[in-house]
Order: sequence, then structure tokens, then C-alpha cells
Amino acid sequence: MKKVFLTFVFALLSVVSFAQTAWQVDPMHSSVNFNIKHMGISFVQGRFDKFDGKAVTKGNTLDNAELSFNVNVASINTGVEMRDNHLKSADFFDAEKFPAMTFVTSSVVKEKNNSYVVKGKLTIKDVTKEISVPVTFGGVTKNQQGKEVMGFQAAFKVNRLDYNIKYDPTGAGVAKDVDVNLYFEMVKQ
Repeated sequence: MKKVFLTFVFALLSVVSFAQTAWQVDPMHSSVNFNIKHMGISFVQGRFDKFDGKAVTKGNTLDNAELSFNVNVASINTGVEMRDNHLKSADFFDAEKFPAMTFVTSSVVKEKNNSYVVKGKLTIKDVTKEISVPVTFGGVTKNQQGKEVMGFQAAFKVNRLDYNIKYDPTGAGVAKDVDVNLYFEMVKQ
């Protein structure tokens, strides 16, 4: 009887320790934003209005999480239709040929407090590169519907020339580096 009980306890602990939790991006409480210097004197801010993402965690932290995100390039929004159409063209994102930007993690490492370093493959147009992204984990709570939600944010730079966005390669009119700011709230599935 004691062996049966111990076997049950070890089996239960194995299931609990390897249990995975799935999360889905809540687009109403998330955003994908960017900021780029223009003419060396001002900035253009924008966002992508359509995106999705998911996470698989072991519990309610980002420790060793698996994350993947997909951004609809044609949903770019800078508040100026003419500029948005130019950004969708072959000069920039070539949205018709490359409709999505993607990111998939290769590792998530906890630093200190609520800080993590997320490494993964970012694909823009026809280029995929490994990047490291500092992430601040906001924690887990329950929303108004009683569902568990987790939040995190990230801020990093991307050199657009590295991803074949070659318009104005000197960076005199449109800077080479783009500041990216992500804010995600994810709902437990």
C-alpha cells in the first residue's frame, strides 16, 4: 500500500511540475508601437493595429516560457494615410509580398526582480535574425470576468536596414534605428 501511495505522489508531482499553461494575447489591452527619428530633428510614432500571440508557461511566470507573436504589416498606423501607404509599399515593408512580421522565442532567462531576457528569431520581410529583448514582467491577476491575466512589456531597438528595409539607406531622412515598445496582456486559456 505504501508503494502504491508513493507511486501516486511521484506521478502527481511529475504532472504538476511539467504542467503547462497556455496564454493568448488580449488585443484590447495590448499594443505594438514604434518610434523613428525623422530628418534628424523630430520623431514619427506609429503602431500596428492587428497582431496576435501566445505563450506557454510552466506556471504563472515567464521562466522558460515559449512565446510567439505575429504582426499584420498592413495594419500599420501612423495617423497619416499617405505615409501608411508608403510604409506598406516595397520601399519599406512590402506588405503585399510579406504580410506578417513574426517573433518566436529560443530562450527566456530570468534576470533579477521582474526582469527577463527573451531571445528569439525576429522575421521581417525575407530576413530572420536572432535578437535579445529585455522584458519586464508585470505579474498575474484576475480580470473583471474572473479570468487570470498576465502582463509584460518590452522596449528595444531594431536596425531596419538589417531587415531589407532599405529606403533612405543613409538614415538622413528616416533613421536606421527604430524604437519598438510592446505592451502585452495575455489571458489564461
